[in-house]
Amino acid sequence: MYCSVAQARSAGCTGTDPEVTAWIEAATERITAYTRQQFEPLSMVVVGDVTPGGLVLLPRRVRSVSSVTPVTDGADDAPSLPPSAYRVTSSDVLGQVDAVHLTWGGWDDLIAGAESWAGGWGSLLGEHEQVLVAGEFGTASVPPVVVQACALLAAHIQAQAAPSDADAAQDPTLDVDDEGNNVRIENTDGPSATPVAASASTGSTQVDALLAGHLNHGPSLLRGV
Repeated sequence: MYCSVAQARSAGCTGTDPEVTAWIEAATERITAYTRQQFEPLSMVVVGDVTPGGLVLLPRRVRSVSSVTPVTDGADDAPSLPPSAYRVTSSDVLGQVDAVHLTWGGWDDLIAGAESWAGGWGSLLGEHEQVLVAGEFGTASVPPVVVQACALLAAHIQAQAAPSDADAAQDPTLDVDDEGNNVRIENTDGPSATPVAASASTGSTQVDALLAGHLNHGPSLLRGV
């Protein structure tokens, strides 16, 4: 979640701790859908296009990469690249971009297509236009403006809900009718395994303005979490 119960209460959110937590979770989901950013460390897999020079720009801030695997048509058994075949840069470091830089040297005689006599990793990767990048994405800490936006949005969602819906917030799941839009709030112990669909707005123009500097204008390329 992008803010605490105390922060949401200070913004005007009311109710028991579980109820306020439900509003915060709904606000967090909306912010994620609107910004297409991940503001907390989360393990996921993204798909990246491979440029002719071997650069793979990542659609999320990357913290670490556990595997890089070429995308194959109709097959899920493509070999992952060894760590020596790529390097990772993160925008956490000044002047860097979130990317995987593939090197075209090296080989593995035990992998079909990557043998030394076949051209090594360069030959294998040359057949693929995309790679799956698994790792941990997100910022080291939630930016203060995102914390503020989450608290305000939680209070906004609660205020827009009908009284009968607000009373139902004690239930682990809640459907909130917000100006004609249905939002599903779920109380779960872990992150949802379903990627959040992109959204044109959080539902609050004030919150949209606060988050303007954190929008990810690139494609939303989440394959899973």
